[in-house]
Amino acid sequence: MSVYEKLGVRRVVNARGRMTLLGGSVLPKEVLNAMIEANKCFVDMEELQNKAGRIIADLLGAEDAIVTSGAFSALVLATAACMTRKDVSLMEKIPFTESMKNEVIIQGGLRVKYDRAVTVAGARLVEVGTENETTLEDIERAINDKTAAIHFLAPGKENHVPLSEILKIAKKHNVPVIVDAAGQVLPTENMRKYVSMGSDLVCFGAKYFDGPNSAGILCGRKDLVEAAKLQTFICFESHNIRALGRGMKLDRQEIVATVVALQRWMSIDHKERLREQHRKASWLAAELNKIPGMKAELSGERLGITTSVHVRLNPEIFGMTSQETVKALENSDPRVWVGLRDETIIINADTLVEGDEEIILNSFKKICSARS
Repeated sequence: MSVYEKLGVRRVVNARGRMTLLGGSVLPKEVLNAMIEANKCFVDMEELQNKAGRIIADLLGAEDAIVTSGAFSALVLATAACMTRKDVSLMEKIPFTESMKNEVIIQGGLRVKYDRAVTVAGARLVEVGTENETTLEDIERAINDKTAAIHFLAPGKENHVPLSEILKIAKKHNVPVIVDAAGQVLPTENMRKYVSMGSDLVCFGAKYFDGPNSAGILCGRKDLVEAAKLQTFICFESHNIRALGRGMKLDRQEIVATVVALQRWMSIDHKERLREQHRKASWLAAELNKIPGMKAELSGERLGITTSVHVRLNPEIFGMTSQETVKALENSDPRVWVGLRDETIIINADTLVEGDEEIILNSFKKICSARS
């Protein structure tokens, strides 16, 4: 009996991708072994964070870095750092920020639910432009003496101001730029690109590079990373700073795992990894096309390799709509989670473990048989 069966929890075949809701990623053996080894003794957490940050910074071409409890936490700490810099008295006022620079400019079309992190730190989001378009003039008009930072959701969007132009105007007004690059980890050059362009702070989620679901990275300008570090759970204890990061705790195993996962991610052959995903997706698409009423084709290109299957159903032949099928898959045993966009079912091979493709095929077949 598996550990999940003992808990009464049903297994999920994850064909949706690296979702927080499903646990992020499957940790590679090297990462798991590092966590087990890290668990064998205690360390000074501040020393560990500093040494880990130095290694991460070198890998990403940044001046400094810290491991955070996810990309959301990285955004919270980045925002706080831009508002307070290294002024401890300001740190201890958060979330009451009226006396400091507390406005963060964000483009209307680059809004996502995760920018809630900015307001967690006590900042006020100043939305400029519209969902369809933002101009450089929109951003410049919004900059004033209360502006703490400009937020940018990577990789950006058509008809919105690109990062290269934002960096120019931000430098002109001496305003830091925070880049939410949570999942921008392929090609691996992306993880160095935003810092090399001149971004002040960049946030990543560790689950996207085979690290823990609970971890992330904040990297960039040394003075700002240091200001963020002072507001973490570590400095709450070691420096007696009553800052907002106390609840964003990490264990030593998670910090070590994040470093090892990043080192591995930056060195492995990703095309070989993606070709294995392509193999699973190709086999599954071919088998699904044998089921009456289903039309499956490869999609989701990464580094020139397709790793997803898009499925369209003919309800009159298959006997169910796409929405009904997705619901039935979620209720199957084991549960199968797939994506759904409009009427297209999306199967992402990135998070399939060995044998999952066969389970998905059999689940579709069972649904089809039940409707016959």
